[in-house]
Amino acid sequence: MAIASVLSPHDVPTTLNYFAPTGDEAPYRYIHLAPPPGKPEHNLGDDPRPVVVHDARGREAEFSLDVHGFQFARHVSAETEFVDEEKIRGGYYKEIEQLLKETAGAKRVVIFDHTIRRHHEKDGTLPRNQIRGPVERVHIDQTYEATEKRVRQLLGADADRLLQSRVRLINVWRPIANPVFHKPLAVGDWRFLDEQHDLVPVRYLYPDREGATFSVRYNPAHRWWHLAQQTPEEVTFIKCYDSEADRARLTPHTAFWDQTSPEDAPHRQSIEVRALVFDDE
Repeated sequence: MAIASVLSPHDVPTTLNYFAPTGDEAPYRYIHLAPPPGKPEHNLGDDPRPVVVHDARGREAEFSLDVHGFQFARHVSAETEFVDEEKIRGGYYKEIEQLLKETAGAKRVVIFDHTIRRHHEKDGTLPRNQIRGPVERVHIDQTYEATEKRVRQLLGADADRLLQSRVRLINVWRPIANPVFHKPLAVGDWRFLDEQHDLVPVRYLYPDREGATFSVRYNPAHRWWHLAQQTPEEVTFIKCYDSEADRARLTPHTAFWDQTSPEDAPHRQSIEVRALVFDDE
């Protein structure tokens, strides 16, 4: 494939899966936990809608976490394979911590987990049941209340003090090994989101705890972006929470289907690191 075709901006007509209710019960999903007899694992319906995902290639500097809820940056990592958990947690986490301090002006960064997504037919390094594919549903990783609860769980005695200052939850998303052609990442512009109408809290029920994420209702005003053929040397910052209400507080995101992707291109691999970002130490 010619370099010019890789870097040429293009907008992608596609379909995104939004939230649709099923039944009268508040939205929920059981995770690693069997639901009661006769109850489904979740009650989240699909509402597929046609949209256009606009290409940010060549315009990366126009987007910011505080205005749009997402941001792009170039960052070369010493880690390239992401198959060794010790290297990821011991080395890559430190890289991302420093990157967030430089990019987001953080004084303290607490990384609490990461997710690696691969395609089972193309990756023989992991058993199939340990491989997680891209999420093709519009969502935000945690609700406002769930993020504050996470701060208390992780920071203990420091939580009350830290919650008095600005707190953010920022995901750092990076392709692994190859540019992304199949199932790229779309991020939604905060300014076109109706916070009261569009966000739907979903209870996540685990064996030992309860969490919550946001699903998203369709809104024709939504505006979507992606970074075409994003490379492993480029990261996307995804804001999932901001305690400051006078700026972008989050951004919906999802994987999506790009019908122009070459069939023989490598399947997507990616790593997403989740971090609590504090303005206080």
